[in-house]
Amino acid sequence: MLQIDAWKRVLIWATCALGLMLALPNGFYTRVEQHNDAAQAIELGADTPENQAFLAQWPTWMPSSLVNLGLDLRGGAHLLAEVQVEDVYASRMEASWPEIRDALRPERQTIGTIRLQPSPPDELRIRIGEESGMPRALQVVRALARPVQTLTGVGANDIDVRAEGDVIIVTLSDAERLASDERTVQQSLEIVRRRIDEVGTREPTIQRQGAQRILIQVPGIGSAAELKEIIGTTAQLTFNPVVSRTSDGTQPPGVGNKIVPSLDEPGLFYVIESAPVVTGEDLVDAQPSFDQNGSPAVSFRFNTSGARTFGDYTADNIGSPFAIVLDDEVVSAPVIQSHIPGGSGIITGRFDVEESTNLAVLLRAGALPAELTFLEERAIGPELGQDSIDAGKVATMVAFAAVLVFMALSYGLFGLFANIALIINIALIFGLLSLIGATLTLPGIAGIVLTVGMAVDANVLVFERIREELKSARGPARAIELGYEKALSAIIDANITTFITAVILFAMGSGPVRGFAITLGLGILTSVFTAIFVTRLLVVMWFERRRPKTIEV
Repeated sequence: MLQIDAWKRVLIWATCALGLMLALPNGFYTRVEQHNDAAQAIELGADTPENQAFLAQWPTWMPSSLVNLGLDLRGGAHLLAEVQVEDVYASRMEASWPEIRDALRPERQTIGTIRLQPSPPDELRIRIGEESGMPRALQVVRALARPVQTLTGVGANDIDVRAEGDVIIVTLSDAERLASDERTVQQSLEIVRRRIDEVGTREPTIQRQGAQRILIQVPGIGSAAELKEIIGTTAQLTFNPVVSRTSDGTQPPGVGNKIVPSLDEPGLFYVIESAPVVTGEDLVDAQPSFDQNGSPAVSFRFNTSGARTFGDYTADNIGSPFAIVLDDEVVSAPVIQSHIPGGSGIITGRFDVEESTNLAVLLRAGALPAELTFLEERAIGPELGQDSIDAGKVATMVAFAAVLVFMALSYGLFGLFANIALIINIALIFGLLSLIGATLTLPGIAGIVLTVGMAVDANVLVFERIREELKSARGPARAIELGYEKALSAIIDANITTFITAVILFAMGSGPVRGFAITLGLGILTSVFTAIFVTRLLVVMWFERRRPKTIEV
C-alpha cells in the first residue's frame, strides 16, 4: 500500500518552503550590485516605487540573500596582467649583499678590502683588495649557495659565482631563475586574490594564463581603472637603517645606499641603506589604530623570524634613526630609544582614518613581488549583462513551457504533478544558489535550461514503469508503489554519473565552466529530490483523497 509517514511529509514540505523562501527575494527585482542585506540593494531601477516599497516592507527575519551575478551578467572589469619576473632578480641580488659582506669580513687578512661595485640589476659585483686571495673569497661566497627546491627534488645551487680579475661576480643560476619565476607568478596570483577579497568583491575570476600572465575578472567593479587601483598598488614596506638626511634629492647616495623622499615633509630626503633589515613579507598582521595623540595610525606585528631580527637590530642600534619606508617614501624615521622585543610596532604619519584603513588592507595582503604590466583591460557594462539575462529568461521560459506542455499531454494528471514538482525544482535551484552565495553566469543559465529538460527524466522513468505495472493487471496502488521502487535504481545511477561530471567540471574548470557546473550539479540534486519525494507525495495525497479504482498514466 502507498504510505508516507507524517514526519516525512512535514520534512518534504518544509524543505520546499525553505527553498521557496530563499529564492523569494530574487523574484522581486534584478540587481546589478550584490549585498548581504536586501536593504543595501543597488540595482537597475532601484528608485521605482515598487522596489522602494519592497525594501521598506521586507521582513528582517526573512532571508534576503540574492543570487550573485557573474561578470557576463552583472558587468565588471577585465584585466590581463603580465608579471615582470626580472624585477625579483635585482631584489635578490640586493638582499644578498649583507650576507656576503658579513661572510667575507673575517677573511680580510687574506682578501683585503671589500667594496661593493656598481652592478647590473641581475648581478652583484664585489671588488677585493688582494687579487691573490680570490680563490679563498670564491670559496667563502660559494659556501653561501643553497640548493634549489624544485618539483623533482633538490636541484642545482641558487647562485653562480665567478671572478674577473679582482672582482667577484654573483648571479642567480638558471635553475634558480626558473624556480624564482614560478614562485613570483604564484605569489603575485595569491596577493592579487587576497587584495580583491579584502575589499569584499565576491566570486572574482583570478587565474594564471601562460607562463607569466594573470587573468583577472571582477564582477561589480565600475571600471578597469578602479580594479587597477585595487591591485596595482605595491605597498612594499621595508625597515631600513638611515645614513643621513638631506634637502638635495639629486646627490649621489653612495654604493649600497639609496635616496628616498619623505612622505610627510616635502623637500626632505633620506639616504638609507638599500638592503632592508626587515620587510613587509615578515608581517603577519596590520590593523588601523590610533597613536598616543589620537591620530590615525597603523599597528603591525611581525612573524617569529621578523620579530627576532627586528628586536636584535633595535637592541644593537639604540640612538640611531630607523626609516619606515613604504613604496620608496619614508613614512617616518624615528630614533630607536630602546630595545623593541615582541616584533610589534606602530606606523604614524599624516593619515586620515580611510588612508590608515586602506594601508592596513594593503599591508595585510602583502607586497607584490614584482611589477604587473597590464596588457589588456576592458570594462563590461551592466547593459550587456541585462541583455544576456533577458535572453536567458526567454530561453528558460520557452524550455519550461515546452516541457510543461509535453508532460501534460503525455501523462495527463500525473504530468501535471510532475509540472508542479518542476516549478518547485527551479525555485529550489535559486534558493540553493542564494544560500551558498554562488555566482550565476551565462553558462550557468544554460545549466538551468538543461536542468529544466533533464528534471522530468526521473518522472518519465517512474510513469513508464507504472504503465508497465498496470499492464500486468496490478492494482493502482500497487502499480504506483512498484513504479517508484523499480525506477529508483535507474534514477540514482543516471544522476550520479551526471553529478560526478559536474563535480569534475567544477574542480578542473574555471570561470564560465564552473558557473555551468554549479547550476548543473545543484539542478541534479533538486531534480532527484522533487522526482523521488515531491512528485510521489503529490501522487499519494491525490490517491488518498480520490481512491480511484483505475488510473491512466
